[in-house]
Amino acid sequence: MEKLFSKDVADQIQAILKDMVNPITIKLFVDGACETCEETKQLLTETSELSEKITLVVSELSDASDDLVTYDIEMTPSFVFLDHENNYRGVKFNGIPAGHEINSFISAIMEMSGVEYKFSDDVLARISKINKPVDIKVFVTLSCPHCPGAVQTAHRLAMLNSNVKGQMIEAQTFYELSTKHNVSGVPKIVINDKYELLGNQPVEEFLKKIESL
Repeated sequence: MEKLFSKDVADQIQAILKDMVNPITIKLFVDGACETCEETKQLLTETSELSEKITLVVSELSDASDDLVTYDIEMTPSFVFLDHENNYRGVKFNGIPAGHEINSFISAIMEMSGVEYKFSDDVLARISKINKPVDIKVFVTLSCPHCPGAVQTAHRLAMLNSNVKGQMIEAQTFYELSTKHNVSGVPKIVINDKYELLGNQPVEEFLKKIESL
């Protein structure tokens, strides 16, 4: 099978992954009827081969009933990240993280490994005060240059507060869900299926919506 990453791209990613702090695990869920499952599996496999600190576990939906509940898996391909203590910290991707989304994918790897993203003290204080369940869906397309920033913000909020879950949803793959949430432009951010933001908004805008829940 032809590689998805050229040698130059693989070398660039490998150079970034050398700065990982701790090992992580990526758990991918696939099924036979899924159009992009094989390509997603290949992308994750090629990435995991670039660092000994990445473990990839692939599961068929039919064999993963307990995990489907644990990680709230409802569609395929979906994958979640576990930290070095095998803790799920609310970081999920639905669909292949190709195109511009390779940026949010690599960021999630690095930050889940322990590479710290610097928010201001005020933002960190506001994040720490979130005391109710928050689900952030970020609808993206792979050609959207502004989408990775919104995905990264959702994932960072999830990693910093266990009440928050952040997930990327590739809008074209999951067309029915996109239609349900009236996605006509991306990135579209949907918080608890109630509040919406459009565009790569700063973290403060995310927090305003969350604080009004």
